[in-house]
Amino acid sequence: MKRKIIGVYVPVYAVCIFALAAVCGIIHAASALSVSFADYFNSTVAAFFRMLLATVTSPVPFSIGEWLLILLIPAVICLLVYGIVVCAKDGKKCARFVSFILSVIAVIYILFVLTFATGYRATTLAEQLDLEDNPVSAEELYDTTMIVVDELNRLADGQTYAADGLSVMPDGFDGTIDELNEAYLVFNNQYPDLVQSFRSRPKMISLSEPMMYTHIAGVYSFFTGESNINVCYPDFVIPYTAAHEMAHQRGVARENEANFVAFLVCIASDDSYVRYSGYLNLYEYLASALYKASHDLYWQALAELDTRVRGELKAYSDFFEPYRESTVSKVSDAVNDAYLSSQGTPGSVSYGLVVDLAVSYYKVTGSES
Repeated sequence: MKRKIIGVYVPVYAVCIFALAAVCGIIHAASALSVSFADYFNSTVAAFFRMLLATVTSPVPFSIGEWLLILLIPAVICLLVYGIVVCAKDGKKCARFVSFILSVIAVIYILFVLTFATGYRATTLAEQLDLEDNPVSAEELYDTTMIVVDELNRLADGQTYAADGLSVMPDGFDGTIDELNEAYLVFNNQYPDLVQSFRSRPKMISLSEPMMYTHIAGVYSFFTGESNINVCYPDFVIPYTAAHEMAHQRGVARENEANFVAFLVCIASDDSYVRYSGYLNLYEYLASALYKASHDLYWQALAELDTRVRGELKAYSDFFEPYRESTVSKVSDAVNDAYLSSQGTPGSVSYGLVVDLAVSYYKVTGSES
């Protein structure tokens, strides 16, 4: 009787997928209970699958993950129509149809666990780098901001600024990705145990313009192993965003940690524009936190910033204005916040926690980096 149920109502492939999903559920739960297990799995099994997916999909010139998501809406509509028709006529076909849908969901969950999920439960970056985990004062924020301001002022001389005030990425997207791959090699030599070491090619998102309304600059699709970049953002955003998504691709799951690794990778680059991008994106996080902590210190720091860099920030604000208030961004932020919270992080606010890591890092290293 059981064999008949499995063969007729529930396909054998579905039973195998459900069994593997159950095993992954145990792995997921174990990673939440044991940091040591999460570290081991994230650096071995998950590392293998992340690199495998990235290697297989990297030569494809477009984002497979993006197009799977684009095709998802018509696919769901077709499946709903088909399901309604089939389930109304044939119970056996209905059971097999439901098994297929659940199998697809289970495969996505399996890929999530085998590539990315355990990274959220692994040892924190602060612990790995022996950084302090203490509340940050306004004065400490100011000191760190001024270190970054000094670097930006020095790097501004080597940049080209267009008539609109925005800087120009001299090597284009592909050249910048090459620079980031080289920077990751340098970073891996400095911190060999923090991230995986391999080369990859982030993908330009085809629908970057519509995606601007979500306020998403990049996304890592764990189910294809691809880092995807919204190339409609101004040039200075792109190297840092690509480094951030490449950090996810290499096993750094938490957003604040991916932000900080992106910063460290950017400033390790030999390319002045990549370094400029790293410092300017970190400055935005620091300045936002400093403004909330002390208006006076914020304005003092801003006054010391090179006029060209201030002009770039003003130009960016003007550029972003049409997208600033959008219902789509509120929905995407709510979804992202719920997802991040479900993985044991503080939610969307975790992106800004890169400030705590930066302040602690510069307290240890001083202005030398």
